[in-house]
Amino acid sequence: MTKQQVPVVTLPSGEAIPALGQGTWGMAEDPGRRDAEIAALRAGVDVGLTVIDTAEVYADGAAEKLVGEALGDRREEIFLISKISSEHATGTGTAAACERSLERLGTDRIDLYLLHQRGSAPLAETVEAFTNLMTQGLIRHWGVSNFDVPEVVELTGIPGGTAVETDQIPYNLTRRGIEWDLLPRCRAAGLPVMAYSPLERGRMLDHPALAAVAQRHGATPGQVGLAWLLAQPGVCTVTKASSPARVLENRAAIELTLTDDDLAELDRAFPPPSGPRPLELL
Repeated sequence: MTKQQVPVVTLPSGEAIPALGQGTWGMAEDPGRRDAEIAALRAGVDVGLTVIDTAEVYADGAAEKLVGEALGDRREEIFLISKISSEHATGTGTAAACERSLERLGTDRIDLYLLHQRGSAPLAETVEAFTNLMTQGLIRHWGVSNFDVPEVVELTGIPGGTAVETDQIPYNLTRRGIEWDLLPRCRAAGLPVMAYSPLERGRMLDHPALAAVAQRHGATPGQVGLAWLLAQPGVCTVTKASSPARVLENRAAIELTLTDDDLAELDRAFPPPSGPRPLELL
C-alpha cells in the first residue's frame, strides 16, 4: 500500500512546504545520542519530513552543527529553518549571527530565518536586516517565533513587515489559547502557524482521552496528537524524534484520519478557549 503523501502548507510567498517537519530542540546535548539523532534526521528526510527546524541557541549552536553534519550532503532536499536570538537581532548583529549560523550549518543559505522571540531591538531594525539578508541571498524567507497578537499587529505595520512567512508558536491539544484570536488572525492573513512542542514534550501522552482515541484506530497517543494538529487549517508542525523508529511513528500520523466523534471527544477532554489568553510559552 502506497503511503499517503506528506500534506503541505503554503507560505504567503507561494512556496509550499511539508506540514510535518523535524525539530531539533534538545538534540546535540548528549554525545551518546549523537549517532541516533543523525540517523533520525536522515530517516525523516527519507520519508518526506524535509522541513528541518533548529536555532542558534539550541545546545549553544551544537544543534546547528549536528544538522549540518547529518544533512550537509542532502542540502537540496531539505527546507532549512533556523532562528536568531532576540539579543542578536539588531541592525548590525543580525548579519553576524546569520553568518555564524551558516558556518555551523555548513550551507550558503537558510530557507526560513526566524526571530526567536521579541526582544529589546526595534522590530523595524530586525525587519530591515532580514530584508538585507534576503537581498544578499543568505536567507530565502523570514518569519517570527513566539509572537502574540499585539506583536503580529505591530510587525505587519512596519515597512516590509508583511513579508513575514510564519509565526512559530507552542500549539497542541493542551495549549489551545491561540484559537481565540491569534490563529484566526493568522488564517485571515494567510499566515501559517508553525506549531512547536506539538506533543507538549511528551507530557500529554498519558491522557486517557488520547489513549482511547488511539486504541480505536490502532494508533499511538502521539500519532493522535499530531493528526489533530495536521487537521487544523493553516497549521504545520515540527517535532523532535531521537531515533529512526520514532520518526516513522510520527510519519504514520499522516495516515490517521480522526472522525467527528474523535474530535468531539478530544474537545471535551481538551476544551477550546472561551476567551482571550496570553500566548503560553515553553
